[in-house]
Amino acid sequence: MKLDDIIREAHCEGCRNNSLVDWTQRRQQVVTAAKRTWDFYYRDAFGYDEYHPISRTGRNFTRYGLGYYIADVLDTLWLMDLKDEYKAGRDFLVSQATFDQPGTVSLFETTIRLLGGLLSAYHWSGETDGALLELADQLGSRLSMSFNTSTGIPPETAILRSDGRPFVVESSLSEVSTLQLEFRYLAKLTGKQSYQLQVDQIMDIIFRAPKFDGLVSNYINGTNGELSGTFISLGSRGDSYYEYLLKQWLQTEKTELVFREEYESAMDGVRKYLATVSPNQNLTYIGELLEINSDAPKFSPKMDHLVCFLAGNLALGSTNGVPLSDILPSSIRPRDREDLILGRELGETCAHMYFDTPSGLSPEIGWFRQLDHKTGNDIPFNSNEQLKKPDGDILVHSLDRHYILRPETVESFYLLWKITGETRWREYGWQVFEAIEKWVWSPEYGYTSIHNVCVIPPTRRDSVETFFLSETLKYLYLLFSDTDPVSLTEHVFNTEAHPLPIFKWE
Repeated sequence: MKLDDIIREAHCEGCRNNSLVDWTQRRQQVVTAAKRTWDFYYRDAFGYDEYHPISRTGRNFTRYGLGYYIADVLDTLWLMDLKDEYKAGRDFLVSQATFDQPGTVSLFETTIRLLGGLLSAYHWSGETDGALLELADQLGSRLSMSFNTSTGIPPETAILRSDGRPFVVESSLSEVSTLQLEFRYLAKLTGKQSYQLQVDQIMDIIFRAPKFDGLVSNYINGTNGELSGTFISLGSRGDSYYEYLLKQWLQTEKTELVFREEYESAMDGVRKYLATVSPNQNLTYIGELLEINSDAPKFSPKMDHLVCFLAGNLALGSTNGVPLSDILPSSIRPRDREDLILGRELGETCAHMYFDTPSGLSPEIGWFRQLDHKTGNDIPFNSNEQLKKPDGDILVHSLDRHYILRPETVESFYLLWKITGETRWREYGWQVFEAIEKWVWSPEYGYTSIHNVCVIPPTRRDSVETFFLSETLKYLYLLFSDTDPVSLTEHVFNTEAHPLPIFKWE
């Protein structure tokens, strides 16, 4: 369907919700899955930071644990009206969680999951649960010590109990540029401007650095503030830098134009260097650029599942969260139309990464067939790695066939549905959920990660990431909601799916 037709249908009275499907019933099945996930964790590992469902054990990341798992899922429990489960988790955090303990943690993961979870839960309490805000402030003050380097670029790990200067050599781009939504909101709530200034300084350094048509290498040197990587990727080590460019602009009511400018410049670079189409299935995908410091950078047809966030991010940025049905068609800028078209095409490709596998679950990484432009023939590939034969374009290496319940694809389905009103995105989400229920769920273990999505039945891993409940099930719940529990014009999701409010600096 062409974009003009989609816009026209969005403005059609009665066309948006004309499905005969009972989406309320489907949403309730997601709530059931969420309750199961919590119940198994509560039975086997309540209070632990990490859960291993097959061995029925938990593990902490520090000596006493951080309440990591609970904080990350708390707002999901609230939004799904699982109030008893929410109360058990909230009360544990308030009475048991402490951050005054020895040990190191991932600055990035602890910020997006633990700090973001506490801040979101505080917001959904109506900003009245002061105990949650106090915990967030305590954690933020300890994590912020990581910014006390010579450049302000933090290391990837944070020391919770330290008075010395942190040591940093090289940090990944995404890990230092995906702290901003959380610390800026914490600054707003507490009045402690230092939280904002520290994370803004990181962005200032990145913005001043030379770029590759708006794109940034995936590493930054913490001792001199210079970009130090040799490749560009919107997957691991790069993804959420681009996500947070747009979202920082949205977070403060579109008042800080530099973030939108950098975002648009980066998306121009994506279209110029990274976006391409596969030869047979005509799948639009986002590859990587290697050897960027050489005279002849090389394109790699590799796309992580992580890159699928971009489909929804492009849709979000094309209208700033406003449904097409509420926008005059003539007011949509040409570049925003291009972004929405690219987002839809990428969303289709991400759906294929699920639906082209025997299990209906996506591998961690996909590779794509390429043509030799000189001969017009396929660049040689291993046909045993094809998901569909003989003409399928998605290839999956043996080490990339695992599925760890990632959220990026269903996140994009949700955002594409909210922006365009196209029912196909809800149906795609339901297909993913059906595959999860068929292969991931077990009455004995609950939900587990999958070792190989290309065999039937898939084999299991003894792990379930917190983001399955925090993100994947939350986005499916929102995708199947006919109402609007989280307004995209009043909230911005952090990269761990924690909805934070849009605000203005005073």
